Amino acid sequence: MAKKKKTYEEALKRIDEITALLEGEEVSLEESIELYKEGAELIAFCADKLKAAEQQVMLLVKKTMLLLKRALLRRRKNDGCKGIFQRKG
Repeated sequence: MAKKKKTYEEALKRIDEITALLEGEEVSLEESIELYKEGAELIAFCADKLKAAEQQVMLLVKKTMLLLKRALLRRRKNDGCKGIFQRKG
C-alpha cells in the first residue's frame, strides 16, 4: 500500500513530537539519533514547502501589481491624464 503524502501541518506536528521525545530522558542514544535524522528530514521538507508557498505568493503579488498598473493606465488614458491623482476640491 502506498504511503499517504505528508502535509506541512503533519510534518510540524511530528517535529513537535520528536522534540518532546528528545527533550525527555527515556530515549536511548540510538533512538535519539534516528529521531534527530527524522526531524532534520522533516525540517527540510517544511522549508521546501514554505519556499514553494512564498514563490506562489510572490507570483500572485506580481500578477496583481501588473493588473493594477494596467487598470491605472487605462483610467489615466480615459480621464485625459487627470486620473486618480487629481486633487479634489
